[in-house]
Amino acid sequence: MNASVAHGPAPVARGAVSRLSCLVVQPLLIRIVRRIAAQHPGLFARLGPHQQTDFVIDATELPFALHLRPDPDALIFRAVPRDALPQAGALIRGRFMLLLELIDSEEDGDAAFFSRDLEIGGDTEAVVRLRNALDDVDVSIAEEAAQMFGAPGRAILARLRRAYADDTKGRGHA
Repeated sequence: MNASVAHGPAPVARGAVSRLSCLVVQPLLIRIVRRIAAQHPGLFARLGPHQQTDFVIDATELPFALHLRPDPDALIFRAVPRDALPQAGALIRGRFMLLLELIDSEEDGDAAFFSRDLEIGGDTEAVVRLRNALDDVDVSIAEEAAQMFGAPGRAILARLRRAYADDTKGRGHA
């Protein structure tokens, strides 16, 4: 049996998929972060000195991680291959939909952390400040982002949320 079949794609292939995925999603990430920043400028003030913190957000089932530096003067939100991650001041790792639901305060971050569904590393104060800043946003950031892409964006978000709800019920959560 071919080793790549038994154990997934070879590392070179995974790296190529990761880099290609980053190229594909990057224009979307730029559009999303600019719009969110324009609509919610107060979000940055809540971060205080952590505006310059480099956050690595690792949605474990995606072929890349995300690098966020929430500095309104030098905003960064980019997809990064896991073998090229920046030095992170803070790490947030979990399943994609858990992370998305945490952004909108639809999931309990403490419960996710203590159940080990969510991993936090580095500067925990920075992570708490980011969480508090997101909690203060009165609308769904995920829905705002989906709305930017019209009916297809809304349909994709709805489908992802249904699949996540079904999955968490099946795993005995919520």
